[in-house]
Amino acid sequence: MIELILGGARSGKSSLAEERARATGKPVTVIATATAGDAEMKARIARHQADRDSAWQVIEEPFRLGKVLEEQSGKGHCLLVDCLTLWLTNCLCADSEDKWVEEKIHLLETLTRLSDEDIILVSNEVGHGIVPLGQLSRQFVDESGWLHQAIAKKADSVSFVMAGLPLKLK
Repeated sequence: MIELILGGARSGKSSLAEERARATGKPVTVIATATAGDAEMKARIARHQADRDSAWQVIEEPFRLGKVLEEQSGKGHCLLVDCLTLWLTNCLCADSEDKWVEEKIHLLETLTRLSDEDIILVSNEVGHGIVPLGQLSRQFVDESGWLHQAIAKKADSVSFVMAGLPLKLK
């Protein structure tokens, strides 16, 4: 089962994803996409690490998300990806213009092949604000919206979290 959990910053989406991962009763493998580029981001990552169950396996992968999902599939684990928008940022800011397109296609194809696995994907919904200034910011908002739509079509369940309260969309 593929589940997509969307929400704003500090909405409770990661907590909900962790709760849903525990509820599967399976061992959990977290695929963390964040990179620690500054002290504030290091603190955010440390907070997530402290909140996670210490028995969970964690794989840090900022780019090759589809590849890691393929490698971890078939092991009877629940795979928890946190988060897609950080992964998107990493890919958009990579040296190669084609990095994002290649990685997005690979992820979507992988999700189609792994539709019987327990996969929970966490992402920030950023499309509720004004159109941002700057080409990269606008591209980020557009690409995240298109990514969410593509994954939502494949997902068995989609939830939106606000103020810690999940709203089932699908």
